[in-house]
Amino acid sequence: MTLWRHELSVEQLNAGGSGSMIEALGIVFTEVGADFVRAAMPVNERTRQPFGLLHGGASVTLAETVGSTAAGMCTDPQRFYCVGLDINANHLRSVRSGLVTATARPIHVGGRTQVWSIEIVNEAGTLVCIARLTMAVLERSAAPRA
Repeated sequence: MTLWRHELSVEQLNAGGSGSMIEALGIVFTEVGADFVRAAMPVNERTRQPFGLLHGGASVTLAETVGSTAAGMCTDPQRFYCVGLDINANHLRSVRSGLVTATARPIHVGGRTQVWSIEIVNEAGTLVCIARLTMAVLERSAAPRA
């Protein structure tokens, strides 16, 4: 059984990132499972900080990308949209090159909030970052606040 109310293919997810930070950082969705979304990002001149290590902000961007994408797939897009409320990340190991891969899995999928756990691993499968993302689920018909 799948978690998704509005499942998108990897091809659809990758097409949706055109012209955004997702494209600028080279993030590519690689897999949608029954209860997870996975994407990879290169560690290169776009994603490293001045000391040559994967930038923590790039890791957080990757984590929020997979988590918010997964959150959106858990809702009816005609009625709801999801926005980030909070994200935290623990950077556990440095990476200088190659690819890092993030996998988002649900902790809580409610009607008004969702909480996602995102693990980022290096090419050897070693955990380099773990993040927790909290999303708000908002009704499309609700009037925007000024």
